[in-house]
This record gives sequence, C-alpha cells and structure tokens, in this order.
Amino acid sequence: MHVLALSMMHPCVPINYKGIVSKELVVDVTASEIAIALLDNKQLVELNKQKSNVQFSVGNIYLGKVKKIMPGLNAAFVDVGYEKDAFLHYLDLGPQFQTLNKFIGQIQAKKAKPPVLQKFKSESDIDKNGKIGQVLTSGQNVLVQVAKEPISTKGPRLSSEISIAGRNLVLMPFADKVSVSQKIESAEERTRLKSLLQSIKPRNYGLIVRTVAEGKRVAELDSELKNLVRKWESIYDKLKGAVAPKLVLQELDRTSAILRDLLNVSFNSIYVNDELLTREIRQYISTIAPEKQKIVKLYSGKIPIFDHFGIEKQIKALFGKTVSCRNGAYLIIEHTEALHVVDVNSGNRSKSGDNQEANALAVNLIAAQEVARQLRLRDMGGIIVVDFIDMHSQENKQMLFDKMKEFMSEDRTKHNILPLSKFGLMQLTRQRVRPEMNIQTVEKCPACHGTGEISPSLLLTDEIEDRLQTLVEEHKLKRLILKAHPFIAAYLEKGLFSTRLKWKFKYKCALKIIPMMSYHYTEYNFFDPRDEETGLIL
Repeated sequence: MHVLALSMMHPCVPINYKGIVSKELVVDVTASEIAIALLDNKQLVELNKQKSNVQFSVGNIYLGKVKKIMPGLNAAFVDVGYEKDAFLHYLDLGPQFQTLNKFIGQIQAKKAKPPVLQKFKSESDIDKNGKIGQVLTSGQNVLVQVAKEPISTKGPRLSSEISIAGRNLVLMPFADKVSVSQKIESAEERTRLKSLLQSIKPRNYGLIVRTVAEGKRVAELDSELKNLVRKWESIYDKLKGAVAPKLVLQELDRTSAILRDLLNVSFNSIYVNDELLTREIRQYISTIAPEKQKIVKLYSGKIPIFDHFGIEKQIKALFGKTVSCRNGAYLIIEHTEALHVVDVNSGNRSKSGDNQEANALAVNLIAAQEVARQLRLRDMGGIIVVDFIDMHSQENKQMLFDKMKEFMSEDRTKHNILPLSKFGLMQLTRQRVRPEMNIQTVEKCPACHGTGEISPSLLLTDEIEDRLQTLVEEHKLKRLILKAHPFIAAYLEKGLFSTRLKWKFKYKCALKIIPMMSYHYTEYNFFDPRDEETGLIL
C-alpha cells in the first residue's frame, strides 16, 4: 500500500495553526495498548495511549452506592467498582439531582414500564449553597458519570449531571435548555441553531450544540438527537433491579471518541495497522461522515507504523525534560506534585543581535508556540507556570499574551491563561481529566546497564555474527531477518560487497536487515520470517 512519506522535520518547527494543510491520524495497535498519534502538517501534536484493560474512562455512567458522607468536604465517597472509592462533590450533583434521583428510583422499582422522561414531573432544583447530607445518605444508590479518570493515588471523580456526547450535540437529560458553543462566531448561526433545536428537542432534555454543528441541516441534527435519546433510554433495562456498583453505559473507547471530536473536512488520512480496528473505524465514520470512509487505510508495511511515519523519532525528541526549538532556543519542563514548570531559554539565540528586547520577544513567541503544542501532546493538566525571558515593553508583553491565546485556541481541553506577571511568569490552568502522558525518553544503556562500561563496540558485529552462526548451524534456519538500530543496519549494508552479503555467502542463508528507530544503539534481534507477524524473537 502506498503511504505518504514523512519528511524529517525539526521537532520544534512552528505549527501553522491557522493554515493547516494536512491532518492525519496514525493508530498503532499492540497486544497491550492502542497508541493514537495526531499529525498536523506531519508534526506530532497529540498522542494518546489507551491500555487494553482501561475500565474507568471519562464519560462512563455507573449506578454507584454512597459509602461515606464527608460533611467537612461537602462531598461523598461512592463505590463504582474501583479499588478506591470515587469522589462526588455537592457542586457536581447538578441542579436537577432530585429529579434524577426520583426518576432512577422509579425505574429500579421494577414497574411494568419505565417512566417516560418527557412526561416526568420535575422536582425543584437543589440549593446551590446546600449541604451534601441534605440530599445523600450512606447506602443510597446514585447514578453518576466519570468526570476524571483515576489519577495518581486518587479514585475517579464523579458527577451526577449526566451528559451523553455525540458528534454535533451533547444530550443532558433533565436540563431542559439549549446552549450553543461560543466558538461559533456568527450570532445569526447561533440563533438559528438554538431556535432549531428548541423546536425539535423533547421536553426535559437539554442540549449543548458543539462547534462542528455550524451549518448543519435539521435532518442531520434531528437524527443525531434521536440516537442520543435512544442511547440514554438504553440504560433503563440495565437499571431495573440492578445491584450497585454497576456500569450502565460505557463511553466510546478513546479511539472512537477522538474520531468523534476531531474528524472534520481537514482530515486527510487515518492509518491503522490492525485489520479489525480498520473495519470498526470505517464503520464508525460511515455513520457520521459517509463521504470520508476512503480516508481510513490499513497499513501493512514491514516497518512499525510509528517508525514509518517518523512518529517514534518525534516522540523521542518531544517528551524529554529538554525540548529544543528553532534557532537554538529550548524549553526545560519540570513536574511537581502541585504544578508544572516550563523554563524558556534563548540558548545560542542571544548572539543574533544587540537588540535584547527584540531578541527576547522573538524567543518568547517561538517558545509560546511550542508550549501550546507540548500541553496538548503531553496532556498536561492543572496549573502550568511558564518562565518567559524578561521583557520591558508592555506592548511586547501584551503581544505575547495575545499570541499564546491564539496558539492555545486549537486545544479542545478547557483552559485559562493569565497575562504575564511583573516577574515575567505566565500562569495557565488546563482541565485535567486523565493522567498526564509521561514517556521516558532517557534510556538506560542496554550494553552497560547503567554501569558506564561496555565491551568494545568493535566487537558488536562479531557478536551479531556469532548469533547468526548459531541460528544457522544449530537451528538449521536458512532465512532470517535482522532488526537493528539504523546506524548498525547502515554499517552492515555499507559498500558494494557489504558485511550482510559476506555473511549471506559464508553461512549460505538469506539475510534481510531492517533498521529500527525505536531500538537502542546496540540492540538487535533476529526473526524467523514465518513468525515475523507474531514478533517471535529468536
């Protein structure tokens, strides 16, 4: 299959957020996880890794049991089946909590037919300044939704303000109001969408109109609304006679959720290295954008998919403590329990002129662009403090603040940015709903195992040859694949009569060498071609 070649770009070349030419999704499926990489103009801007055994994903709806009321925190701990009780704060109950509680109680009463929400009489809203003990008691069943995945030593964070997300709409049972995304700039279009959905939505259901709904026809919105209502009503049967804790509605897995949130007309290609998932994604896309089915392509190359697209190389360059930028500037990224700290350094950029203010502004603008990218890429949440290079001009400080807001505009996660303080610090907050993406890029030397001493590197080829001889003479293998670091692979292929050819004739075996970017410098493995797909290392 023909696949677009990836040019080797510098990891900190600035991203053109406003003039994106291509947007690609690359999905790497392994036995233990699914890794999803989003590329804008061949640059890695988002990386998501979903473990195969993840249970408590944001959006999952559970019937939980209240274990303990905590008046001092104005919150309750709820058992949803996780090893630690989940946390439910009073402010996350939602104004319509009494209505939800009564409705769920009637469903669980095992009546012949579940109540119809459109005809259900709403209870009065709970007091926003009330106490948790006024509405919840220990042992009580409560319908909750995961708002934050378990992070560090904490259990999931919950909400009883239930929402079910679709591509264009978010359904909120019991809310009975319509809100339109402020990112839709046209006031006329916001008014059209609000009037349209108020006229077709059932009573006692609320809606949030997402940005991608701009310009959509009534038939498409009506069809999605009916599907979301059916999805909500599907939990009724699971709630009848259910014993808490129980999962009653599972959110889409991370792959489908990313597609649901990201897929638009600027999406060019989706490459997947798993046939089953390729069919599932193609089927999912056919339901939301039939014209885009052809962009889903099965990758069947011999080189790992992340290596083929240069993603592995970008991961190594972008996830370390030090991140290099253009013209010598670089970032130092540190993590503490309370916040994330980013230090901006000009590096050798400082020699580029004697106008210190202009030089500081130029470096800061480059750094701001990369900081915005890093927040998305690492999915950093909580408080982030950026120590920019000091500037004296108030106009330059305002320009940096405005540019930072522009660079962050592509970030779908809720965030807030404060202007530069008098010490040159910019404070940001970014919603944290799942653990931060943390990838170790500093590698322990596979040859010395951290001791600092290795056998002579000149002997590496002798070691490889010895292993090759063993496989050929003792295991009687005549066809082999050697996977090694690109430098080693290039050395073995060097010259008209290369080392590989010498070994081929000497041991009378067919030997193929595949360079692997993800390998350590002295790492290598032999594979039997018959077992290549299973990754059986010999």
